Amino acid sequence: MARIDESRPFIQVTIAVLTVSDTRSLDTDTSGATLAARIVDAGHMLAARTIVKDDVGAIAGQLRAWIADPAIDVVITSGGTGITGRDVTPEAFDLVLDKRIEGFGELFRMLSYEKIGTSTMQSRALGGVAGGTYLFALPGSTGAVKDAWDDILLFQLDNRHRPCNLVELMPRLQEHLKPAAE
Repeated sequence: MARIDESRPFIQVTIAVLTVSDTRSLDTDTSGATLAARIVDAGHMLAARTIVKDDVGAIAGQLRAWIADPAIDVVITSGGTGITGRDVTPEAFDLVLDKRIEGFGELFRMLSYEKIGTSTMQSRALGGVAGGTYLFALPGSTGAVKDAWDDILLFQLDNRHRPCNLVELMPRLQEHLKPAAE
């Protein structure tokens, strides 16, 4: 059974938050603000928070900048994961990801189904790894952000979560880049 092992020391993770929207500003971005507050409340470091337009190049550019920053462990985006013509966050992720974490999107939609029913099929939420950085694309609603953080990411980004978590894998995310031992 999943649990938090209080005997292990907590490891703070550094997280950047990117809102994808043509209409929101930092003042009106409730989902980004909600996510940022939850990150800090959980004991993690909020490295950066910004908004970019629904544009593949702009999204991929910001993702690449944060992936290249060795101080950032995780990037979480909010918005642009639907199926309309302007929803292009997954396409931007496709340009930068080394590996997908298929289970994240599957689990998000399973949990979301319990709350919004079949409407969850419209979400293209996804997770992956690029350059040793975890990336997660969430829908833009405040409810979706809460669900993804409270029910998945809060636990997987806590190294005390048992039986396993994403934090303990962080030192191994770029093993393929190290020379083979002789």
